[in-house]
Order: sequence, then structure tokens, then C-alpha cells
Amino acid sequence: MHDDLKTHQAQTSRPLAELAIDPAVLLAPLAGITDLPFRRVVASFGAGLVVSEMVASQEMVQAKPSMRAKARAELGLGEVRTAVQLAGRDAYWMAEAARMAVGSGAEIIDINMGCPAKKVVGGMSGSALMREPDHALRLIEAVVRAVAVPVTLKTRLGWDDDCLNAAALAQRAAGAGVRMVTIHGRTRCQFYKGQADWAAIADVVRACPVPVIANGDITSVAAARMALAQSGAAGVMIGRGAQGRPWLLAQVAAELFGTPAPKVPVGADLVALVSAHYEAILSFYGRDLGVKTARKHLGWYIDAAGGAVALRQKLQTATDPAEVLRLLPDALSPLPDVERAA
Repeated sequence: MHDDLKTHQAQTSRPLAELAIDPAVLLAPLAGITDLPFRRVVASFGAGLVVSEMVASQEMVQAKPSMRAKARAELGLGEVRTAVQLAGRDAYWMAEAARMAVGSGAEIIDINMGCPAKKVVGGMSGSALMREPDHALRLIEAVVRAVAVPVTLKTRLGWDDDCLNAAALAQRAAGAGVRMVTIHGRTRCQFYKGQADWAAIADVVRACPVPVIANGDITSVAAARMALAQSGAAGVMIGRGAQGRPWLLAQVAAELFGTPAPKVPVGADLVALVSAHYEAILSFYGRDLGVKTARKHLGWYIDAAGGAVALRQKLQTATDPAEVLRLLPDALSPLPDVERAA
């Protein structure tokens, strides 16, 4: 890492601590995945911050009271080390949603300007705002003025290779009061193709006076170490890498920042963890929806454990929770490579 990046990394460690983000390993918001049950499992191992699934600001404000109550429960407002991520295009709705979230206990508001989904971009929010930096700044200013808690920003390197403006946007966002910026190392037009460019995040680090977090393709301790080395970022944000391995963030924190190493569950401990997560999903969503929602998580746990494909398929089609719990010990038992693919 270049000396100027090392210096910036050292200087931004204190602002992160002031945000109560310690260690500097964060869970990324993933639609349909990082719900409250999953965030709680990740947080139980140790994470500097977990971020809610993205919330549409106008829909949140205009929802009926009963739906607002449901949203408060789903967002986990008031839980420690949790940020609520908001998306939108209108400064009024963004500010009102931020006030509402903070009034219900949110400790940090994160602004999404990085989502590449066509539905979000079609509504001219998410990463579409990178093509309108002046408008993006007005949204940021409105949210910062609306709340007393820290406001952070998540975005990408730019819209495409001809619009790599993350450094300029991050610098302006910091000037408007944003306390931390997370950069996914791809442009919007890349979606999730190719390899995240961690080295390109270094330009943002040099330009931005607040902590910058590197995101994208960080799926192991080795990848996290390389992302930090190439970007000079103050920390990392992990998304897909935590699927089936909710302890990964704690492993990364232990290796990179010297926090206590987690006890990675195996055998009966892993079965107990997955069973508890499964039951939490059923309790959270109700039996019918919970059974369906849990299937992807069960698949990731089995894949991470090296379990049998046949049992993976059986678990992901089962409709009786009792059968799922009965099959888990065998499904989570690692098999030799030959048997695993049978």
C-alpha cells in the first residue's frame, strides 16, 4: 500500500470508532437476504455494523400505520450496530423517512446510491443518481439536515467507464456532512460481472476526508486483506461471502484487526446454529412464507459445510419444518468430494 493510503487509513480509524463501528468489518445490505434473522446471526459472531435491506423512502412514509409497525420490526430499529438504508429520488421523502427511522430507534442512516437493479434505476434512484451528482448532493444534504444521527453513503465507482465520479461525489458528500462512504468496486453498468476493482477505490480514499469502506467480491480473509491493501480503505463490507458462513465477518475482523477469533461451529454446534436460524425465520415470517424464505439459507449452509447435493435438494423442497430439522444433522455433515456430488 502506498504511504499516503496508509496514512489515510490510520487517520480514519478514529472516526470509525466515533461512529461506534468497531471492528471495521460491515455486513452489506442484500435484498431478500439480510433480513432481521440473518443480521442477528451475523451480529452474534461480531460485526462492526449490519445494514438493513434497502427501504424505499416514499413507500415507508406513506405506508399505513400497521405497515409502518411491520417495517419497524423488520428493520430491527433500535438494535445495536444497525444502519437503516434508504433509497429514493425526492429530498422530501428521503428526509421524512430518515426522521421516521431515527424516531423509531435507528442509530445510523445509510443512503443508497449504488443499487444497479433495473427497477430502482428506472425510478431514477440508486446508482442512477451517479449521473446526476448535483441532485444526489441535494438528497444527501436533506437527509443530513433532517437527523442528528450519523449519515453514511453507499455507492459505486460510477455509472460506466466513461463516468467514474465516485471520488468527486464522495468528497462532496463528506463536505455535506456524510460520515462514512462505502464503495462497491464496480460501475453500475457492470452490475456484478467481472471482478471488483479494489485498486480503483484508492482514488476515492485519497479524495475523501471521511472513512471509506471497500465492498465487492470480499468472500474470504485473503480477499479482505487484498481489498484493504489495494484500496487503502478503512475497512471492508461483506455481502455474498457471509451466505452460509455468518461467522466470516468475525474471522476477517480477527485476522485484519486483531479482534477475538470466533469459534466456527461444526458438527452439533453447526446443527444447533442452523436450526435456531431456521426457527427464527419461521417465527419472523410465519410458517408458510418462512419455509420458502429459509430454503436459500439452508442451501448456503449445506454448500459451505460440504454436504450432500441430494439432501440439499430434499431440504429445499420439504414443506414440513419438523422434517427439515430432522434432516439437518445429516445434511450438514461434510462428505468426501465423490459422495458430495452423487
